[in-house]
Amino acid sequence: MKQLIHNDWWDVLKDEFNKDYYQQLHDFLKKEYATHTIYPDMYHIFAAFELTPFSKVKVVILGQDPYHEPGQACGLSFAVRPGVKVPPSLQNIYKELFDDLKIPPVNHGYLKSWGEQGVLLLNTV
Repeated sequence: MKQLIHNDWWDVLKDEFNKDYYQQLHDFLKKEYATHTIYPDMYHIFAAFELTPFSKVKVVILGQDPYHEPGQACGLSFAVRPGVKVPPSLQNIYKELFDDLKIPPVNHGYLKSWGEQGVLLLNTV
């Protein structure tokens, strides 16, 4: 597990990775990834933690679940990979940012810069 998390989240989460419930979840997901198409791919399920160190978290945004179309899910809630059309849910976030704070929307959906600024982008599923 440590190979997927290389920052201070490891110290926060490492004890969880050794618990029975996590081992059961890990085994279940391993089988699911082997037999089904799941997004994001297994190498990006901890992308939000890798991008936003625990010590840098300023705010947490929770999405419902990852995008389910090929090439969309990147491991950050509401974000899509570079070059992918901005999804309606993220368009709504951009609209609210403009309406409330006059922050003009960008023409992409890759939210890496948000994560780098302390916004932890997690999905609840």
